[in-house]
Amino acid sequence: MADDQGWGDTGYNGHPFLKTPHLDAMAASGLRFDRFYAGAPVCSPTRGSALTGRHPYRYGIYTANTGHMRAGETTLAEALKTQGYTTGHFGKWHLGTLTRQTRDGRRGGRERTREHYSPPWECGFDEAFSAEVQMPTWNPMVDQAFPSKYWTGEEQYATENLDGDDSRVIMDRAIPFIERAARGGQPFFAVVWFHAPHEPVVAGPRHREMYAERSEGEQHFYGCITALDEQMGRLRQTLRRLGIAEDTMLWYCSDNGPEGRDTTTRRRRGSAGPLRGRKRSLFEGGVRVPGILEWPSQIGRAASTRVPCSTVDYFPTVLGALGFAAQGAPEPRDGVNLMPLIRGETDERPRPIGLQTTGGVGGEAARLGSPDHALIGNRYKLLSYLDGQRQDMLYDITVDPGERYNLVEKLPEIAKSMRSELAAWDASCARSDAGADYVR
Repeated sequence: MADDQGWGDTGYNGHPFLKTPHLDAMAASGLRFDRFYAGAPVCSPTRGSALTGRHPYRYGIYTANTGHMRAGETTLAEALKTQGYTTGHFGKWHLGTLTRQTRDGRRGGRERTREHYSPPWECGFDEAFSAEVQMPTWNPMVDQAFPSKYWTGEEQYATENLDGDDSRVIMDRAIPFIERAARGGQPFFAVVWFHAPHEPVVAGPRHREMYAERSEGEQHFYGCITALDEQMGRLRQTLRRLGIAEDTMLWYCSDNGPEGRDTTTRRRRGSAGPLRGRKRSLFEGGVRVPGILEWPSQIGRAASTRVPCSTVDYFPTVLGALGFAAQGAPEPRDGVNLMPLIRGETDERPRPIGLQTTGGVGGEAARLGSPDHALIGNRYKLLSYLDGQRQDMLYDITVDPGERYNLVEKLPEIAKSMRSELAAWDASCARSDAGADYVR
């Protein structure tokens, strides 16, 4: 998973000069999701959705730097450990604090936030190289916005091999984990969450030189994405070298849309392509992100799909591929098993994707003029202010991905039906958030 990489920030999605040859190769040999949605328009909630298959408003991670993974949730790592998997997390965690004693990141080691201590090793991961928050994308220990460490266990953190490209630093820990598992014949689950291209956006000299004709800000931004892309190539080559690529599911996505707009001077930039909106918005540009699955034994040739899919689908799809249920995992689950889609047995999603983000006065969505709830179906997308104070928006996303033509007055029955379904889903999330899903 990348951090703040927009839908348009890849070569295969049509960027005019950004170099992402390894992501392009993945998209050309695997399943490309043309409508892949992050679980939220900001980072922390999306990450939780990827591990649980549930919308983050069910367990209290409403936005970035809030909440933590609750003990009652079942993560994909915990589920896979019951099937003999070894599990590792590498990179940005952002789902709770990682230390009770040391001032770290935005919240770690502070008395008022100790309740949010929820590190990977208490969420089903055997191995970790994890940071609470963002890191500079070059020399990650230098000029940090929030002084942070890469934590490897309880009150233990890395002190070596922390210079240079941050994506390489992360992959240097993930690859040995994969090698040990493969050589020992043990199935593995590796979560690799890059910091690029989130700020502080810094590229090293070699990657800046690849964009020498661009402005300084562009050199850093595009350079750090290309550096990330190189590490994806390194990972793909490792799987092939170990002889395990054929039957390894390799997923790729971003956690939300781009932070900034394309300008020639700023490093905070990024492209949503033809989509409306950006990070923090429920318009397509804030939540539709690059999405790829490479799995040669099941996807023998290049394919693409316009069926809406999401990070909430990871959990049920992996369990579906392995043919087991996670006993005791809380319900309801928002994700769906994508195996029928992967096998070419369906071209529709069985139920829509619900999204919500912080609304109200001063809320993230409100600041961008975006509604705070959305329901995404196979054809139509409803954006709504559930407080009823402003008019809903209805778009036919199949022909209007830029969300320019509001059909709410032309198709009132469809809008009414979707709004009712959205309100019911919102109420369900509120019940979950109050603890109704946990076994007492």
